[in-house]
Amino acid sequence: RDAPTAREQLSHRRPGRGRRRARTAASNDDDANIKAENTAEDVTTTELGGNVRQLLGFKGAAETDDVWKIRVQLTKPGTWVPLIWGVMCGAAASGHYEWNLDNVGKALLCMTMSGPFLTGYTQTINDWYDREIDAINEPYRPIPSGLISENEVKAQIAVLLVGGWLCALQLDRWCEHDFPIVLALSLFGSYISYIYSAPPLKLKAEGWKGCYALGSSYIALPWWAGMATFGQLTPDVMFLTVLYSIAGLGIAIVNDFKSIEGDRKLGLQSLPVAFGVEKAKWITVSTIDITQLFVACYLRAIGEETYSNVLFCLIFPQIFFQFKFFLPDPIKNDVKYQASAQPFLVFGLLTTGLAWGHHINALGM
Repeated sequence: RDAPTAREQLSHRRPGRGRRRARTAASNDDDANIKAENTAEDVTTTELGGNVRQLLGFKGAAETDDVWKIRVQLTKPGTWVPLIWGVMCGAAASGHYEWNLDNVGKALLCMTMSGPFLTGYTQTINDWYDREIDAINEPYRPIPSGLISENEVKAQIAVLLVGGWLCALQLDRWCEHDFPIVLALSLFGSYISYIYSAPPLKLKAEGWKGCYALGSSYIALPWWAGMATFGQLTPDVMFLTVLYSIAGLGIAIVNDFKSIEGDRKLGLQSLPVAFGVEKAKWITVSTIDITQLFVACYLRAIGEETYSNVLFCLIFPQIFFQFKFFLPDPIKNDVKYQASAQPFLVFGLLTTGLAWGHHINALGM
């Protein structure tokens, strides 16, 4: 028999091809159904996550018209944690903290001053003076989106600021300080917060100055407040914490990568804008790592070898996460890097505080 024509070949193949098409269509329908189910789950997860982010003041927050939720969002409760932790480190470094009701009350008041009141003030005033940048980078935020009025924002700033000062004054009275050291620290910190965000100084637009001001506010100031509450604030520990604040400078730079576009448009010289992403990311990790390594060596030099070894062990995971997340893409992975590495940094702070407290007790101070 002659070979089949091309038309006959096609006619013989069509049934199989039709079945394959039917199977493919059915498979596509199944995939679509699975994707739809997954999407529904993702939406639910996103809504839940958005509500949590809204309360914590983080990026990706859900929208709300509840003015009290908006007020809380402006204070960014998620950023209170480092300040509260810093108070704990200062209390540990004093060498005189004992677990009793009186000391717990003082610690809670100091944490309330440092976190909800003065950090809340700092974050609110920063959002107010950043409203033009946020209109570019994060237009959905409460102030640029118009969810809260100008008078409401200004009233919140005043209440938080005065509330923080009153907490500080009460701590000085409670601790029977001859000089109101905690109030003085709160006044100084409030001033730094103002010039960090507000013109004409606006330190955050000055690259190194702004990042260091932010880093020292998160590390040195709450440490000093905690130490002054339970012991004596001395120049040597002040120097140590100012040095440690260089690591805080690096953490502050991490937050600048996500704002490159808005900073460039408004002429703000953040380090990623001034040096470029490639150089800035290496400056960031260098300030974080070298500072902690120096502190670890310093602890070893004053005889606190055990604490020094613990600090070394807490530094290496940070370096690992820098190479895994931050250095490959600091803009995309900034949040992931901070969530992975910062717990080790803050436990390093506590380790240093405990080491200093042990050193003070060993010297009989």
